[in-house]
Amino acid sequence: MKIVAKKKLWKYLFWLGPFLITVGLTVGLVSEQWGLIPLVFIIAGIVISGLGIIWQSYQTNWWNRRSTQAGTNALVVTLAILAILGLINFLGTRYHLRADLTESQLFTLAPQSRQLVSVLAQPVKVWVFDINQNPQDRELLENYQRQSSKFKYEYINPEARPGLAEKFGVKNYGEVYLESGDKRQLVQTINENERLSEIRLTSRLQQLTNLTTAKVYLLQGHGERQLSAGKGAMSQAVQGLGDKNFTTAPLNLAETSKVPQDAAVVIVAGPKRELFQGEVNALQQYLNRGGNLLLMIDPNTDPKLNSLLQEWGVRLDNRLAVDVSGESVVGRGPAAPLVTEYGQHPITKDFGNGNSFYPISRPLEITSVPGVEATPLLRTKPYPSSWAESDLQSEKLEFNPDKDLKGPLTLGVALTRKQIPKSTSTPQALPTPSPTTQGKTSPNSSAKTPQVLPSPTTQGKTSPNSSAKTPQVLPSPTTTPLSPPTSSSQTTTESRLVVLGNSNFATDGLFQQQLNGDVFLNSVTWLSKQDQQPLSIRPKEPKNRRITLTTTQANLLIVSSLLVLPLIGLSAAVIIWWKRR
Repeated sequence: MKIVAKKKLWKYLFWLGPFLITVGLTVGLVSEQWGLIPLVFIIAGIVISGLGIIWQSYQTNWWNRRSTQAGTNALVVTLAILAILGLINFLGTRYHLRADLTESQLFTLAPQSRQLVSVLAQPVKVWVFDINQNPQDRELLENYQRQSSKFKYEYINPEARPGLAEKFGVKNYGEVYLESGDKRQLVQTINENERLSEIRLTSRLQQLTNLTTAKVYLLQGHGERQLSAGKGAMSQAVQGLGDKNFTTAPLNLAETSKVPQDAAVVIVAGPKRELFQGEVNALQQYLNRGGNLLLMIDPNTDPKLNSLLQEWGVRLDNRLAVDVSGESVVGRGPAAPLVTEYGQHPITKDFGNGNSFYPISRPLEITSVPGVEATPLLRTKPYPSSWAESDLQSEKLEFNPDKDLKGPLTLGVALTRKQIPKSTSTPQALPTPSPTTQGKTSPNSSAKTPQVLPSPTTQGKTSPNSSAKTPQVLPSPTTTPLSPPTSSSQTTTESRLVVLGNSNFATDGLFQQQLNGDVFLNSVTWLSKQDQQPLSIRPKEPKNRRITLTTTQANLLIVSSLLVLPLIGLSAAVIIWWKRR
């Protein structure tokens, strides 16, 4: 009886072990604190369970049984699977691997956003003052947060925390603010119809973290594109520059006669009338001192910039660029070339095979010039898809081998040139020749006999005005330079020039289509030499993929799906049954 009672006691003690383990795990998971109490329960349970297994094996030779070995193997396999699943979950929470299968990569941040957030120098936080938390907005903010630990976001109920709302100046539900240090900026106001935009968030983030502001001047006075909203205006392009922290201003060189010193970039967008020679000279002087110029010249115009472009090896072709490959896709006719081939350049480095189109464009001819590095940016498809049309009056565009130029055509080019300004330091100089050598009397010459040296100007030759035995004297120090200025007094700067044979692509309505806006904004950013600003495709917005059916099409779809298709299936079944019968 004592032996039976002792066996029952150990049996109960064995089950006490799993019970204590369960208690310890429950306490730790509920409290979310793995302190002393849950650890004591777990360790005590493990010890008791282990002692119970050892005692059971000793009393009944339990460990050597076949059933015990099979059960142990099953337990080990189960624990191994649980450990593997736990490791996978741990790695899944630590490292994120996602696949975005949408056409426009809707749930993936654009390269510009990823690059900007990954190099944040100081913490940035997004405050969303709203009662409801939209899943789409949270997903976008989490995508940002995954790029850097310095990016945080928080949803705030303005009613629950009125002090914080008053601090930011919140007036309506849905306002989204960016904060970095002591700087705050309103991003946008979200609602049911307008969700949080990656474009606006990235643009505001760039403005908030960028400490420098570049000044961009747009030339006016020759029929250029107007800056305010209107037909053929560039108001969207100007707004895009403002979103990238550029300051824009009009420039009339006929009044100032000189490009301002604070000009980071000067834009000449679609002039219809010629520039005065003084204005062209001012632009040349601006480039010569390390300036940066963007020229967008349309066909059938002559702004008289040939002298400036010739120095850079660029010639404006007077023919019209024709592209029949994208006529049905773009829907704007063959005079709107569709470009999918881009040069290897920072402006177009992330474009891939994306689309951009340029209604009414002129080709460019590039020739090599010493000291100038040219990179074609935009190229049309080869002939017969594209060519340069010389007959601009004909309604039917056809290739003429005698007058037209076969594609591919270059519609845009980026150029750089090193500039070495004149030294401002005092150069070392040789004195003016003495009267004995030049036959002239210098009023500033000294009466003392100068030291004599062979003349560096005659290079061993005999002057007709001097004796062959008389050496050339060392001149007094007044004029002739002995050597160029030292390298420390010479600073090399780089001038940049982008020439595009079209300005229509950057006008309102076309600026936001495809990659048109990216070509303009990336060109200005590269010209401004702000290397800290990311150059890439702007964030993408969702595309509307709804299928809109007319009443006739909807009725036809209903009849075909509910009547025609079932009848076809039933008829096929009857025919097969009849043949087998």
